[in-house]
Amino acid sequence: MSVEEVLERVEMLNRRPDGESAGVPLVELTGGEPLLQEEVYALAERLLAAAYRVMVETSGERFIGRLPKDVIRIVDVKCPDSGEPDTFEMRNIAELNDKDEVKFVISSRRDYEFAREFTRHHKLEQKVHEVLFSPVNDDPHGKWQGLEPRQLVEWMLEDGLGVRLSLQLHKIVWDPAMRGV
Repeated sequence: MSVEEVLERVEMLNRRPDGESAGVPLVELTGGEPLLQEEVYALAERLLAAAYRVMVETSGERFIGRLPKDVIRIVDVKCPDSGEPDTFEMRNIAELNDKDEVKFVISSRRDYEFAREFTRHHKLEQKVHEVLFSPVNDDPHGKWQGLEPRQLVEWMLEDGLGVRLSLQLHKIVWDPAMRGV
């Protein structure tokens, strides 16, 4: 889809049947890696100009500094057990601001300790709006496999971290294989 087609689709989805605005001022660009698409920068600018609040959720492996300053960036930092622990673009640390969020998907104590130390070392709690710790939930039926949320919370409380638990709600509410939710 072109930038124009995406903008038209967003406007259409933000209209009630009577043609009035549904008043949903938020658009999140995600799915795959949005920063691989050169058009994402122009799209973000156009959405901001149309008075949308724009969020971009990224894997953290691409430089976020090209995004317009008013975009809220949700940046993943891959933990060791993800199989991609060295993919984070370290220049992104300097680009983060108090509107942004940093997310760690955690599947083990090792991942937790990595996330805790990364958060502390880079002073993320003082730098960004939210630091999110999310336990892996890859069961196709939404049941917890591996790290239970309660265990993760206990570690967070034990260490006095000012981070937030984030559950992958789309995998709990809908079938994890469902697309477009």
